[in-house]
Amino acid sequence: MSSEQREKIIRFYKGTEGAETAIKLVDMAEQVQRSQKFRISGFLDPYGQEIAETIAANYPGIRVDFEGGYPGAERQRAMFIDNTFGGNPGFDIVVIKASWNGQYEHIGHRDVLGALMGQGIERDRIGDILMSGETCRILADDKMGAFLLDNLTQIGRSGVSCELDDLANITPKEERCKEIKATVASLRVDSIAAAGYGSSRSKAASDIAADKLKLNWQPVKNASQSVKEGDVLSMRGRGRLEVVEVRGSTKKGRIGVLLKRYF
Repeated sequence: MSSEQREKIIRFYKGTEGAETAIKLVDMAEQVQRSQKFRISGFLDPYGQEIAETIAANYPGIRVDFEGGYPGAERQRAMFIDNTFGGNPGFDIVVIKASWNGQYEHIGHRDVLGALMGQGIERDRIGDILMSGETCRILADDKMGAFLLDNLTQIGRSGVSCELDDLANITPKEERCKEIKATVASLRVDSIAAAGYGSSRSKAASDIAADKLKLNWQPVKNASQSVKEGDVLSMRGRGRLEVVEVRGSTKKGRIGVLLKRYF
């Protein structure tokens, strides 16, 4: 791949949340192209996975596979692999089960993540964090898993005990889906969010101002941003919203849309 094409990819993501990720993944893909072997990334959010797919598509002879440790994982590692490589490398993902006494303090996802970041752990070393009563399961790369077993002893004010768990014990995510047929004044992101999440446009606009809404896993900068078929909105605490179909205008000039909301 020419340096011009490399710069084109990096320039495309410049100024977005994915800029740093794009540079790391381009470097990985080039290493695979030179070595004709494979490289594995840290855990990527869905936007990072989309970047990895874009990069792989621009490197002839390289493919990208993903794994998050269990079916339906949101955060996944990407493996760039040369098509001529004959090995069968693993993703080196483990799951650590942390337990605490919930009688004295409620611990949530944010508390667990805060405890991990407080240990100086980079976010891409950790996959999904799955909460369940007085326990949570933390997906991690194998080296980070070993570190957590020795060092994760407290979350918030609660002492925790950690043990290595089996990936097979994780129940695959079952997403509920609701189909929404609506008409909107325009394809502005605030209009679509209001229709999909059952709120007013002014509420959607305030959610955007509070940085709660993402479009294709990037922060929405402006309520007037436009949306098209295939786009995915995600609202913190409210699930994902997919724009399945734009159906054209009604007699009153409104636009028909088919949305799917995932809980």
